Amino acid sequence: MVKPKILLIFTLFIGLSELGFGQDPEFSQFYANQLYLNPAFAGSAICPRLSLNYRNQWPALHNTFITYNASVDGYLDVVQGGVGFHFMNDQQGDGTIKTTNVDAMYAYTLRVTRSFSLTGGFQTSWIQRKLDWNRLIFPDMIDALYGVIYRTNEQYPKDANKSYFDFSTGLLGFGTNYYFGIAVHHLAEPVESFNNSSDAVLPRKYTAHVGFIIPLTGDNIKRGELQLSPNFMYQKQQDFEQFNYGLYLSRRGVTAGFWLRQNIQFNYDAFIIMLGFVQDNFKLAYSYDITISKLAKETLGAHEISFSYMFPCFQKKKTWNAIKCPSF
Repeated sequence: MVKPKILLIFTLFIGLSELGFGQDPEFSQFYANQLYLNPAFAGSAICPRLSLNYRNQWPALHNTFITYNASVDGYLDVVQGGVGFHFMNDQQGDGTIKTTNVDAMYAYTLRVTRSFSLTGGFQTSWIQRKLDWNRLIFPDMIDALYGVIYRTNEQYPKDANKSYFDFSTGLLGFGTNYYFGIAVHHLAEPVESFNNSSDAVLPRKYTAHVGFIIPLTGDNIKRGELQLSPNFMYQKQQDFEQFNYGLYLSRRGVTAGFWLRQNIQFNYDAFIIMLGFVQDNFKLAYSYDITISKLAKETLGAHEISFSYMFPCFQKKKTWNAIKCPSF
């Protein structure tokens, strides 16, 4: 059976280990989930913005990793900066482990020159992790003939419903046709073990991203013109390192993206294709991760959907423009 096998794997390697390190969920459309990528993006669009994201990773393993995101942000004159709120629910092992993040962030933008601005952001997070003990299947519960029929002798965890606070920070720099940023998440490196083991921490995550917008028709960046946007992202969390590099091609509200994701330890991981639409105040995109590692036949890649809606802007005109980075 597939599900008992999955739950056993989670039990042995994730849920109850005395010595282990967590890892954040990842998104292929990271610019469609900007507040998750970097807290300095809060209010970067100036006008109020609502963003929704859904990711189903490894669908062949029956809801092994399902992640939902929702965020809202905008610029507020009363605080002279961008304010954002982000919610994430991540379900592992068909709901065996559920993680909920509630994040609040503030970002301040400094106009350095007429064509270059810097934004610094800070984020406070409340995180809750829940373990559904009754969904776990241990080796001593399985009979070779009749399947799962026994009670386990494994010890119930000390804290199957764990909550803690965390902090993150980020920096953005952007001009007319370029942008770059760095972010550090989990500054506090909180302990997330269900057995309160001090060794099972959530390591700091370091992110760097950079990109350009190159007009292919005309000399200026205008909506509706053909544009090419190469981008690069690097992430490191504990011993895990990952590169995402690729490009977007956009014209008249349609964007196509082509990406390669490489895990340093496991070489090339996935080729990502994306198709998105931008019409007036909303954006919608779908992407699919084509697994090119040895796990291709076992996982069937990943599906991801993003949606964003921009509300009418009620703020005064700013001394800087909204950052021009990809929508997806």
